[in-house]
Amino acid sequence: MNNKPNNYILDFTHVYCDEDMKDNPQFHWIDCSDIEGCDLYCSDEAAAEIRKRIMPYGINGIHFIDSGNFHYVTKITTDQIKRPFSLVVFDHHTDMQRPLVDGMMSCGDWAGLVLDQNPNLKQLILIGPEAADIFQIDAVRKDRLLTFSAEELKNGTARKKSANILSGVPFYISIDKDVLSTRFTETNWNQGDMTLDMLEHLLGIILSHETVCGIDICGECQPDLPLPEYMEDEEKNERINHELIDFFRSHISNDTPSVSHNR
Repeated sequence: MNNKPNNYILDFTHVYCDEDMKDNPQFHWIDCSDIEGCDLYCSDEAAAEIRKRIMPYGINGIHFIDSGNFHYVTKITTDQIKRPFSLVVFDHHTDMQRPLVDGMMSCGDWAGLVLDQNPNLKQLILIGPEAADIFQIDAVRKDRLLTFSAEELKNGTARKKSANILSGVPFYISIDKDVLSTRFTETNWNQGDMTLDMLEHLLGIILSHETVCGIDICGECQPDLPLPEYMEDEEKNERINHELIDFFRSHISNDTPSVSHNR
């Protein structure tokens, strides 16, 4: 996955412009700031335009998709996978709320839509929300859902549940950095308390046992913060973004199999 031409950055809010991500030769820069109807909620027209802009780059690669307001891009991306796959989501939130606006996907319900609607999904593995939030999940296809709560990760009981992870298909990994403590990153949503070491440990287990077909990362800070706070948050986020890039580059070979998608 190193230096692959299908690594890209989706620029919805220009938050990456104040990091050095824009000049990274490993990534294509895709300006999405002109797309209307896509912040928090995504209209059908906006989803079609996002799909059109990412389609040439396929599934494989590392994709930065801006703040958690745009985490629904993971659904748009994984809808392109035309063979059985599993989705691993690291997130402080379940993203499986009941839709507040009928017929309009949001950053709060996209994962539930993938779980219930994607016929190629073998399993959705959700890692990081609090147990009380997981208890509130109201999904039709819970038979395809495996959860690891923040509490289970802390007390060690998550290890026993790992035997329930289904193998034999490519894994797509989606990371919302709000799963991490504010020691490591600053997002525009409330955050968990996972350490970077824990995140990389869990990722390392997945990468050592499964074929990974694509990765996306969201969880940038609010762009309209007071300047001193904004610059401090951006510096922190720039460090963690580069750390994750280096981590994935060191763990995934260049001969990662590609996954079919519609062209």
